[in-house]
Amino acid sequence: MTRYKQIITSGGSERVAFTSDEEAARDTKEAASADNEAPSYFAELREKRNQLLSDSDWTQAADTALTDSKKAEWVTYRDKLRKLPAQYDNSSVVGTITWPTEPS
Repeated sequence: MTRYKQIITSGGSERVAFTSDEEAARDTKEAASADNEAPSYFAELREKRNQLLSDSDWTQAADTALTDSKKAEWVTYRDKLRKLPAQYDNSSVVGTITWPTEPS
């Protein structure tokens, strides 16, 4: 599909087809724009992940009443949260997040 641009001339304006370089530049820009949709979702993923980590910070305190085995469960849970973003790529992330289960 040919793309066009408007060129302002002394007599008004003129519709001119893109050059091959302009077509390539536009294709690159559109591809980058499409790729940017996933990072915004990754930002949401990281925000939720960070909140879950923050909410469970208390489990790692030295003076917590958790048993050693319960504390180890929380360590595993938090480790899974930290590794979560690396498990998904741009094409598979939306609607497919399997969040680790918080220890009881």
